[in-house]
Amino acid sequence: MATRVVVTGIGLVTSVGNDTESTWQALLAGKSGIRHIEHFDLAGQTVTIAGEVRDFDATPYMPRKEQRRNDQVTHFAVAASQMALAQAGLDVRAHGDDVGVIIGTGVGGLDTEHDQFRVLFEKGPDRISPFFISMDIADGPAGVVSIMTGAGGPNYCTVSACATSANAIGESYETIRRGDAKAMIAGGAEHAITPIGIASFNNMHALSRRNDDPTRASRPFDRERDGFVMGEGAGILILEDLEFAQARGATILGEVVGYGSTADAYHITEPIPNGTGLQRAMRRAVEKAGAKLTDVDYINAHGTSTPFNDRTETAAIKQLFGEHAYKMAISSTKSMIGHTLGAAGGIEAAVTLLSLQKGQLTPTINQEHPDPECDLDYVPNEARNATIRLALSNSMGFGGHNVSLAFRKWEG
Repeated sequence: MATRVVVTGIGLVTSVGNDTESTWQALLAGKSGIRHIEHFDLAGQTVTIAGEVRDFDATPYMPRKEQRRNDQVTHFAVAASQMALAQAGLDVRAHGDDVGVIIGTGVGGLDTEHDQFRVLFEKGPDRISPFFISMDIADGPAGVVSIMTGAGGPNYCTVSACATSANAIGESYETIRRGDAKAMIAGGAEHAITPIGIASFNNMHALSRRNDDPTRASRPFDRERDGFVMGEGAGILILEDLEFAQARGATILGEVVGYGSTADAYHITEPIPNGTGLQRAMRRAVEKAGAKLTDVDYINAHGTSTPFNDRTETAAIKQLFGEHAYKMAISSTKSMIGHTLGAAGGIEAAVTLLSLQKGQLTPTINQEHPDPECDLDYVPNEARNATIRLALSNSMGFGGHNVSLAFRKWEG
């Protein structure tokens, strides 16, 4: 019998909450975390809004000395991992080599890069921090979480742009299924709201410029959408072999039942027309779940608020699911917290699991102007009670990456 993989812990750090419960309650309330940027001087910037994490203190999760030696992206990853482990009640050191870590990030320590390049140009190479490389590398969050928790199993970083942490969860699922670990700390983190991060995405015309109305700037599937809003944070899940979780008396929050990962093989930034790559990813996730397409009750969409993405994702859902597409609920977490890049898949997978567990769907806010090409049920503006048993969480990324994760409600 194939190994079953369950989720026993969730950790979240977002622009609407520094922990899982506050994030969940804010999302249910339709609260936006998008404000004017406070982290750096906005002089010369065309875009001045983002979903920043505010009032975050890493001290409960890592010593101050370690904080100074690590980028904020690692602070977010460590905090979310510690929260998830606490909920799971998993003593990692007691199981050592049976616990692994796969935590991804889209760009790694971008804030540290900005700071150290300034040091290089203003003060010279001798003043570069000896910790720069370890602070900057993409696998820093995964490595530090492994060191701090004692997880001695498989340990690496996935990097697939905005599909990064969905791949991390999918690969963790497969790692457990093939017997290489009993439990995995899986997800992603991002801290890319920096001068170069904002400027570069803006200059490729990807960002919303609705600076005068921040909370209404991210509007996935709305006709007036004009680009995504940058976000940051972390989303971490604890995945476990079902027998391992039950043997230690863990509370099970949901089950991972499918994982599809594909490439468009089409364009570095533009999704393939009709989302054929995403269609294949969703189909594979549902097939691995041993389910029919009509069994899917809900999709947490990639839903970035860009003209191309939302039209393409909607087309993919309609092409694959046919008439059933109009019977499913679909929502975009990014409408409230912005696009957290490499952390998006982890955060949205967590939200999907909470929706399954609690029977509540978070809304897509700022649904004000119907788009004839985006005509599905996006849970507009207000949360909804719903009994859902099988759900998908979709992620797409520059490079043509597509991931769909399938989760089933845990009913014992």
